[in-house]
Amino acid sequence: MECAGKGRGTRCLGAPRRRCSRCGAVAYCSASHQILHWSDHKEECKRLEQQMKGVDILNDFPFTFSQEATLQVLEKETRCLFLSKRGIHQMGMWLHECSCGASVTSSNCSRSNDGWHLPRILCPCTEPVSPISKQLSGWKDYHEWRCIPLHSPAALLLHWPLTIYHAIQLAGLGSANHEIREKLYIHYLGPEKELLQLAVFSELHALFPGVHVHIELIGPAIPLNRDGERIDLYNRAHCLETDCSCKSSSESMSMDVKTSRTSKVTLQLRSGLYHDRYRDIAEDFSPHLVIAPNAGIAAYSSWLPTIELIKETKVRAIFSDYCEEACHLGACCISTITGHPLTFPIQLNPFRQPMVVANSALFLPCYSNCFLFGI
Repeated sequence: MECAGKGRGTRCLGAPRRRCSRCGAVAYCSASHQILHWSDHKEECKRLEQQMKGVDILNDFPFTFSQEATLQVLEKETRCLFLSKRGIHQMGMWLHECSCGASVTSSNCSRSNDGWHLPRILCPCTEPVSPISKQLSGWKDYHEWRCIPLHSPAALLLHWPLTIYHAIQLAGLGSANHEIREKLYIHYLGPEKELLQLAVFSELHALFPGVHVHIELIGPAIPLNRDGERIDLYNRAHCLETDCSCKSSSESMSMDVKTSRTSKVTLQLRSGLYHDRYRDIAEDFSPHLVIAPNAGIAAYSSWLPTIELIKETKVRAIFSDYCEEACHLGACCISTITGHPLTFPIQLNPFRQPMVVANSALFLPCYSNCFLFGI
């Protein structure tokens, strides 16, 4: 946690232990820094106060490990320890779920280990027992449908495909919609860590049965030598058990392999910024939806031409961010650029990742894909 008044002309005097008495969301090293920062903070204080009132809702998950992954993490419990207790630290797709893992630029994002390293009962490595009978409203619904117990850590990775699922429902593009009865095209902006966990997107097979889901992943984090790669997800990520049906094929991910088999979930990697790459990507197809996870719209000026492009193309777009305040700032930027309010107001994502992310600026709990909003 950093002093909210850091950089106000004088050095911080110590740890930021002096919290704002009204909102409780920011802290200061001294009274002098708190006074200096008030001219900026007074505009956000009441808003942050309201957001802090929803902390219990943010931390509300159905998992048996929820307290360990929320409150204890805030008390310096680390992701590494959480993963180690479950025997998955630096294993398979979990390799990149803590700070020990390799970066995107130093890894082969199309060939990363695609295994769950969990027993079959703890992960969605096989076909669902039954199709989705109703729209999934949250993690509990999903786990009941997929017959996965609530002590499984799988949701820490599954928040990527489940957030896509929820964004599609939010945008009115559910499976009953004629637009995506056979094909669903998505432009997925700014991928980073998920590039090293691509096999988890194979769960889209179960979430959209019979639909060809094609996702263009576009962003500067994609290495130039991976630009243009196509990845076919034929099967689901593998479990630990050698006799499981998920082992029926030697690999679940293949890149540009000439085969008679047809994959229903395909990923295409594109290096660069969306507004620079859109024209050549759109030559192949126009997207049904643009999705930008953990977007940080207010933090990056490169979003301005991208938002202008989305406005011009009139394609629905859903953004997510780590906390409500980041969404609020992003929404203000979007409204300034488009001249219109949000089409999809800021709302809590029921499929946010159920492990808190450290926030250096606010006491607000942060979760990957925590809140959604869109145009």
